[in-house]
Amino acid sequence: MRLSLEQKTIPYLTTQFSQAGKVVFISIRPERGELPQAVQEVNAIEGIGLEGDHYASKGGKRQVTLIQAEHIKAVASMVGQAEIDPLLLRRNIVVEGINLQSLKGKKFRIGNAVLEHTGDCHPCSRMEENLGNGGYNAMRGHGGITARILTSGLISLDDKLSPMEQPQESPSPNPHSATDQGLLP
Repeated sequence: MRLSLEQKTIPYLTTQFSQAGKVVFISIRPERGELPQAVQEVNAIEGIGLEGDHYASKGGKRQVTLIQAEHIKAVASMVGQAEIDPLLLRRNIVVEGINLQSLKGKKFRIGNAVLEHTGDCHPCSRMEENLGNGGYNAMRGHGGITARILTSGLISLDDKLSPMEQPQESPSPNPHSATDQGLLP
């Protein structure tokens, strides 16, 4: 398939996804400092967070943390382990099949909840404890993202993570393009 000139723009390309992601793990931490608890499903509460999670409180940009399953495999390799228990990474949701960084500035649906990407989820010093020597550095760039909940809903294992359609802005003319300079028809 050949892309038109309009489709080759970065804003257009950032709206294209080959597939939806899939939830493969969910956890909550009832108390600060505790290891998370794996759950099959969780209620996402608009403007608050995940029911039962210690981060659930009014407001804030870190209501939910997400990480890619593919990155967990990379981190395991960097710390010399065959695999890593997702509980050790202290993230709420593990997804596979979609690049979470591609959701920057976007809203997305998981189950019937709607979330919005709010930033990167950087590793903390506890990664050194949980993963061993070099754990913090192994997680750098692989820590996932944070999100806030825009619409309440249930999130369950095997739910799809689907980016939502964003309103398209028409591209502004580029005064330096070959077409605008009369160099191309």
